[in-house]
This record gives sequence, structure tokens and C-alpha cells, in this order.
Amino acid sequence: MAGKWVMGLGVCAALAAGSAWAAAPSEAQVRELMQVMNVPGQFTVMNNQMATMMSQQLPCVSADYWKNYIDKSGQEQLLTAMIPAYQHHFTADEVEGLIKFYKSALGQKLVAQMPATMAEAAQSGQQWGRQRTSDMFAALQKEGKLDGQGRCPGTSP
Repeated sequence: MAGKWVMGLGVCAALAAGSAWAAAPSEAQVRELMQVMNVPGQFTVMNNQMATMMSQQLPCVSADYWKNYIDKSGQEQLLTAMIPAYQHHFTADEVEGLIKFYKSALGQKLVAQMPATMAEAAQSGQQWGRQRTSDMFAALQKEGKLDGQGRCPGTSP
């Protein structure tokens, strides 16, 4: 009886572990997934954003200087650094499924439309955040917890 109980406990533990025993994706699988997801293209967008931000923060440095922030070497370093995260969170079978999806017409549409979708969503989020902050500041002012300038009462400017 005790042996069956221990065996049953072992089966339960194995089922609970689930994907812990599943094979991790290979580096090659993860690299293929990153290619079909257009991760290198996302690096280009990130690079352009970084160049704009850095040239605004440091106007004494030519904007051209920052255009190679994520150069080819940097792209390879970033891809390599990202691989373990994919290997940690996805099994080999899951990565194969993701590759299949991202190679599909819908997957490619997602890749193509995601930058514009995220930009629009971020703009909506910023607008919401400004309104929410304004509403919360107004409530705090009404309660007397903030003064007319949005500062704690009794503090200097």
C-alpha cells in the first residue's frame, strides 16, 4: 500500500513538473524564431529611437554618432544575450509552434503591423495617463493634500 502511495505521489509530481522535463529549444531554433519575428528589424527601430533620444540629451554630439548604437556587432550580442530567456520560458515544441505561426500569413501580418499598433497603443496609454494623473491631482487638491501648484502644502517651490 505504501509503495502505491509513493508511486502515486511521484506521478503527481511528474505531472506538476510538466514542461520541466520537456526539451529546451536549441540556440538554432531560437535564432530562427527571432528571425521570423523580425527581432533584428526591431533593433533597427530601437536604434533609431535611441539615436533621437541621445541627440536630444547631448546636442553637442552629432546625431550621426548615435546612429550606430546597435550596429551589426551589437545586434549579434543582443540576439545571443536573449537566447537563454527563450530557452528558459519555452520548450522546443513551443518554439517550433511559434515559428510555424510567425511564418504563416497571420504571423507575418502581426510582425508587420506590430510597430504601428504598439505606437498607437502607447499614444493612447499616454493620453490616458495624462488624464488619469490630472484627475487624481484634482482629487488630491480638493481634499487639501496638494496645493494649487500640485505640491504638498507647506513646501517651497
